[in-house]
Amino acid sequence: MAGHSHWAGIKHRKGRVDKQRSKIFSKLSKEITVAAKLGLKDSDMNPRLRFAIQAARTVNMPKENIERAISKSEINKKINYNNLTYEGFGPEKIAIIVEALTDNKNRTVSNIRTIFQKFGGNLGESGVASHQFKQAGVIRIDKKKISNNDILELAIKGGAEDCSSNSLHHEVITSKDNFYKVKNEIEKEIKEFISSNIEWLAINKISLDPEKTKSVLNFLETLEDNDDVQHVYANLEIDNNLTEKVLIT
Repeated sequence: MAGHSHWAGIKHRKGRVDKQRSKIFSKLSKEITVAAKLGLKDSDMNPRLRFAIQAARTVNMPKENIERAISKSEINKKINYNNLTYEGFGPEKIAIIVEALTDNKNRTVSNIRTIFQKFGGNLGESGVASHQFKQAGVIRIDKKKISNNDILELAIKGGAEDCSSNSLHHEVITSKDNFYKVKNEIEKEIKEFISSNIEWLAINKISLDPEKTKSVLNFLETLEDNDDVQHVYANLEIDNNLTEKVLIT
């Protein structure tokens, strides 16, 4: 992984999806409902809905669950979801950005603030942590779908900033402005991704000893367990061997 928060990739690599499948399904269902509510119900004409469905298929969400989530956009017309971003500092002053999708702002901010306080962190005002990150496009692709050389060639052709591979997936990094150009280039060869989003990538990461790293990872896990939280980003340098022990136990 090159030059950014490993968190999203680590969750995939370490089997977190299998451990918390029902919670993952719930979050993806909410995103599908919101995407269908805000745009067309046809995924071919609604990019946000298409990406949400792709993510759901990646974790083997049943077709009926996906269809039910789309239907909810018609049933719950009075419920409006808001995309919110929170910033703060977790244990050991690790910079944190939390993206939430909620129908109740007061409930969400209260719950997130409580989690920060429980772990000795602080939820701050807008801008307190985001200057330590940059927004960039991140596309993750199953390793089985394309070779290292072929994905690198597609990434270069599309104008990506970086392309790397591990044992399970490829990862393409793009500038925020060039994200859709690169994605469209890759989609000429591959129709489904593990994920395809604009993410917050840490500019400089902080290394901690194993015990302190474990504390931060537990904090990140607790944040992501909240039903309203969709994504969490941190400027923590993570040792993969340690992460595996923490997430599997």
